[in-house]
Amino acid sequence: MLGLWRLARALPKSYIKAQRAHVPTMLPPIDEILANFEFLDDWDERYRYLIELGRMLPPLPEEARTERNKVQGCASQVWLLTDLERAAGRPRFTIIGDSDAHIVRGLVAILIALYRGKSPEEVAGLDPAAIFKDLGLSEHLTPQRSNGVRSMVERIRSDARAAAALS
Repeated sequence: MLGLWRLARALPKSYIKAQRAHVPTMLPPIDEILANFEFLDDWDERYRYLIELGRMLPPLPEEARTERNKVQGCASQVWLLTDLERAAGRPRFTIIGDSDAHIVRGLVAILIALYRGKSPEEVAGLDPAAIFKDLGLSEHLTPQRSNGVRSMVERIRSDARAAAALS
């Protein structure tokens, strides 16, 4: 483990380890999320599914809800904690996140599913805008939420670049 990038030292390492073990098993892989969205016909069903994805994320403890972990540029409050681990000798990106808004929490869940387990180079090459368009989300997000998603993506990419530079 190369160290958590935006994490206050007060957060116990046992929490981070538990979350890494918990999030991948609870949150479906991005391919399954895409298939589920495709199966859902109307926006109300997709909206409910997005909220359900957000509910699958464990809440962050209060000590992780710091300005340092907060994503700037989001209308809602969003906190992201990123890390780079070595798996089979290769660096792999992990994210833990939360929001105070149900819809945004679902968007965080989609980004976690999209980026988790990727190398820093893969993180840089992914186009979440295309995924959000495929999911039918881009036309249903307000401009504020779209800006927030862009802010989250830039934060994730920035953290991946910083982690790769130190590895």
